[in-house]
Amino acid sequence: MSKPLSDHDRKKQISVRGLAGVENVAELKLAFNRHLHFTLVKDRNVASKRDYYFALANTVRDHLVGRWIRTQQYYYEKDPKRVYYISLEFYMGRTLQNTMVNLALENACDEAVYQLGLDMEELEDMEEDAGLGNGGLGRLAACFLDSMASLGLAAYGYGIRYEFGIFNQKIVKGWQVEEADDWLRYGNPWEKARPEYMRPVKFYGRTEHTPDGVKWVDTQVVLALPYDTPIPGYRNNIVNTMRLFKVFADYEAYIKCQDKVNELYKNPKEWTKMVIHNIAGCGKFSSDRTISQYAREIWGVEPSLEKIPAPDEQLK
Repeated sequence: MSKPLSDHDRKKQISVRGLAGVENVAELKLAFNRHLHFTLVKDRNVASKRDYYFALANTVRDHLVGRWIRTQQYYYEKDPKRVYYISLEFYMGRTLQNTMVNLALENACDEAVYQLGLDMEELEDMEEDAGLGNGGLGRLAACFLDSMASLGLAAYGYGIRYEFGIFNQKIVKGWQVEEADDWLRYGNPWEKARPEYMRPVKFYGRTEHTPDGVKWVDTQVVLALPYDTPIPGYRNNIVNTMRLFKVFADYEAYIKCQDKVNELYKNPKEWTKMVIHNIAGCGKFSSDRTISQYAREIWGVEPSLEKIPAPDEQLK
């Protein structure tokens, strides 16, 4: 009588979701290895499960980009009425599995990952939750975006790209402990930064009447950098856009620092002096310290200073 399979052994079996075409599987495997090597600069000897997840995510994303561009071209040509959904929260969750289902790639990806000797569930678990909200409202906004894309509506989501998500929960001695959810610490393969559309946004201040009209003065300025994320519809080749803005609160300090650099660059003598000083300082606090620390902690010896004679002294 055969021994019952463990959960781990069952995961290694071929996918039962459906049989994928051989051509699709071969193409996905090639794209997976290409991203592992050229996007992540890793090979199978050093790659981690997270690296494999990123390789798979970038492979699936390749199938999104063409549809995404064609969708935006269609909206531009036909000029339909557009929906702009503005929300402080977008609880999008994990994107990989949802995208594979919507693009009808789930079966082929399952088979490709299996043939590569990897576990699909383990790779899916490596993705960070994009928990940009407190629950209900953010999840409702995410469902609206998915639904509008599936219905073929020309819709856009606008919100804030929070640096931290809702929270991570742990149970310590029977009590709930909340920790910051640093969901971006490993990067996000689904978003595309758009620095060319960065905009200053003004807060506070006052209005001032002048001969040229009313002006808004004494404001606090922040910089908003947009990041675009594709939102695919369910098997209809429609991919809408969610645009989240990353906020830089020290915009004015950045401008002042940049002005100072520009002025310094106009003085070649002073600029050269600062560059040499910078390089000399880097050497002192990086290479010298590293070598000394390595000698003490790894070799267990104290470094000693040796005077090296100048070339002309050696000839004497």
